[in-house]
Amino acid sequence: MANDSTDKSLDSLVLPESLDQVRITSLPPTAYYISDFITEEEEKFILEKIESAPKPRWKQLTHRRLQTWPSDLVNNKLIDAPLVTWLSEPIVSRLKSIRLSKDTESTDIFADSPHQKPNHVLINEYPPGIGIMPHKDGAAYHPVVCTVSLGASLCLNIYRTKDDGTLDPEPAWRILQEPRSLLITTATLYTDFLHGIADITEDVELSEQTIANWHLLRSPHEFEEGRNIRKTRTSLTYRDVMKVSKLGGKLGLFQKK
Repeated sequence: MANDSTDKSLDSLVLPESLDQVRITSLPPTAYYISDFITEEEEKFILEKIESAPKPRWKQLTHRRLQTWPSDLVNNKLIDAPLVTWLSEPIVSRLKSIRLSKDTESTDIFADSPHQKPNHVLINEYPPGIGIMPHKDGAAYHPVVCTVSLGASLCLNIYRTKDDGTLDPEPAWRILQEPRSLLITTATLYTDFLHGIADITEDVELSEQTIANWHLLRSPHEFEEGRNIRKTRTSLTYRDVMKVSKLGGKLGLFQKK
């Protein structure tokens, strides 16, 4: 049943009434997957905004590029600044509109975070064959990660560490992220496990037995042959940076020196 909202763009979406309905039950609690979180029109609009961003916004890595909004972190702190509207709306308000549980009236996924909403967005562009090494997101963020996927599907791998502290090279789970979907990871899945994307041009061995969120996919029939040929996928990663510095305060400090 669609979430009752004044946002007219929700007319073509069916959002869950609570995150309970979209929990990925085969993963450690809590992780959630909404296959249609934004519309095709919203996806197109956001991709156009990303592509038209000023060139200095792009940070070019060896094989991929990224943008950071509203700015990079400095010593794990964020300079206080609002997100641009096209990254804030409708995504942030939509995140806040979904209850954690049907048994609660208003609590949302960011209710316990320092700023009660995401204040930072990392935009990553993944061409076919390019991924990212297994990693943790670190202590700068409240342990809630909301990732909106744009443009194409790919698998996110979740890794355990062995008893000796080394990385188990075989993924413990795989999550298939479709375009326009939302993946939320939090709690122990954030703190105790690593995540990464393989440097491959095709995801293989896709099935109900191998993909943790298979029962929540929008179009599992698209992967019935067990494969996904990758195209360029762009991700929007929303998080709440816990420590924020007021720019005015910093300027005042500099002026006193």
